[in-house]
Amino acid sequence: MSPDLLFVVVVLVVGLAVGSFLNVVIHRLPRMMEAEWRAQCAELEGKEPPDADSYNLFVPASHCPACKARLRVRDNLPLISYLRLRGKCAVCATRISPRYPIVEALTALLSACTAFKFGLGIPALFSLFFVWTLIALTFIDVDTTLLPDSLTLPLLWLGLLANTVSTFAPLRDAVIGAVAGYLILWTIYWLFKLLTGKEGMGYGDFKLLAALGAWFGWKMLLPIVLLSSVVGAAVGVVLMVLARRGKDIPIPFGPYLAAAGFIALLYGHALVARFVPI
Repeated sequence: MSPDLLFVVVVLVVGLAVGSFLNVVIHRLPRMMEAEWRAQCAELEGKEPPDADSYNLFVPASHCPACKARLRVRDNLPLISYLRLRGKCAVCATRISPRYPIVEALTALLSACTAFKFGLGIPALFSLFFVWTLIALTFIDVDTTLLPDSLTLPLLWLGLLANTVSTFAPLRDAVIGAVAGYLILWTIYWLFKLLTGKEGMGYGDFKLLAALGAWFGWKMLLPIVLLSSVVGAAVGVVLMVLARRGKDIPIPFGPYLAAAGFIALLYGHALVARFVPI
């Protein structure tokens, strides 16, 4: 087996484990944010903050959400345990959401594609962290319509750090991309609000596009915005027709930005040549 192929296989296996951890992040991070907000509100009101048990990404240990039984190691193996238990808890037989194996399989697949694209090296390591963060942001946004600063801002800084040696774009283009990415959606937000009186998107979307600009430079912003807008519009129409979803129900834009960001990671140079031939 060639070293490059071996690297892809190793990343595929590691991606399964990372996907299992991302499930924890997707489930717990919004709840940690809510607990923090409640504590801050209580402090502003001069009240005692509500008592809360230790709850973070590592405590308590993984357990069944129905019966609270702690998962044994053999029942917590990424993808394998779900298939072996036929999607049920080993203790109470409650049905487990297919979201968990989907996230694990998706993380493994996208990680392997990234490893195949870049091969063993520093760009691949940066790219894997990029992909893993996008996956977490996508599912959190789908669940809560939130894009946490604790994920978007580190993603932005990591992109600038990677480009100090022009890993994905010249540093000058990356800095301009970060600023322009934020301002583009910020401007659209305010224009839409002035014309309609409604908020068309959240500030998390601004920060995510800023992060993508920091990774790929300002030239990539137009392809990313076009791709995400077209896909988002198509999915929105399908949801309204098939799921009879009302026009006033918010549709998170973050997943479409994340999908466009992943496409930019794999095919960035071709997209720039196509949309920004300068």
